[in-house]
Amino acid sequence: MAIFGCGCKNTCTSIAVVASLIIGVVAAFLRVMAVITVTPAFLWVTFGIAVVYLAILLADALFAPRDTTVCAAKTVNTVLAGIVGTVLFSVVLLAIPFVATSIVGAILTGVLLFFFSLIITATACLVKQVI
Repeated sequence: MAIFGCGCKNTCTSIAVVASLIIGVVAAFLRVMAVITVTPAFLWVTFGIAVVYLAILLADALFAPRDTTVCAAKTVNTVLAGIVGTVLFSVVLLAIPFVATSIVGAILTGVLLFFFSLIITATACLVKQVI
């Protein structure tokens, strides 16, 4: 569990990962039961949000130099992992059409929503650490 916390005993990132995992599993279950569908518009929006988050993090790293703590650096790494996963799985789901009740499509949708919610929850942790 040393990966999820840091020297300052921050558990916000581990809570973010667990919450994102729950959201991903619920989304995969709802997708396989054909309760929700994933439209190309939703995939483009998630892709765009991830790219905007990446641009904001890059601008922050370039134009706002400051001393970062180990906790903030680990949280930024979690946000970056969410961004990379969201971009990757958005592109995969945009490239390959799946049937609404496809198991593979449901798993990919669950993983996409895991990474997307990881971006949101880890950003909340980062804001909490900065403030």
